[in-house]
Amino acid sequence: IAQRHGRLDGIINNAGITNDALFLKVKRGHIENRMSLESWQKVIDVTLTGVFLCARAAATEMVKAGNGGCIINISSISRHGNIGQTNYSASKAGVAAMTVIWAKELAEQNIRCAAIAPGYIGTEMVMSMKDDYRQNILSDIPVKRFGQPDEIAHTVEFILTNDYINGRIIEVDGGLRI
Repeated sequence: IAQRHGRLDGIINNAGITNDALFLKVKRGHIENRMSLESWQKVIDVTLTGVFLCARAAATEMVKAGNGGCIINISSISRHGNIGQTNYSASKAGVAAMTVIWAKELAEQNIRCAAIAPGYIGTEMVMSMKDDYRQNILSDIPVKRFGQPDEIAHTVEFILTNDYINGRIIEVDGGLRI
């Protein structure tokens, strides 16, 4: 982007995969299964390390151009902890922490950093869940609907156009608290 357009003003880090499993699956005091290191690493590599690498490359270009910029990371309300998602929750909590750190470290370079923590958004992944599971989720969301991708896009626009937003994680979740 910087080569093609002469500069890079912003980036949206929207990396994430799930590979759900219980940390330890215990039945009647017997360990039946454990989250594998492979499952842990796969999610961490994409969801945390991928965000780190892309943001580092973007910030490098922004500093070289000297025009500042904005890094927006997509975290998740799962960063607060979600059963069966040790890897995903830890990675999204890491994304939130990196957002705050980078906001402080890069402010002197006129680079802002913020994050969005969506709840359940009506994406292909969510809509392809089993109907009974989707209905269970909907019953927990106070506004009784899934968010829409354009609602996340509006939040991105809000962050990009408000130069005083820095180091914050904005939850867009219909009131759902995990």
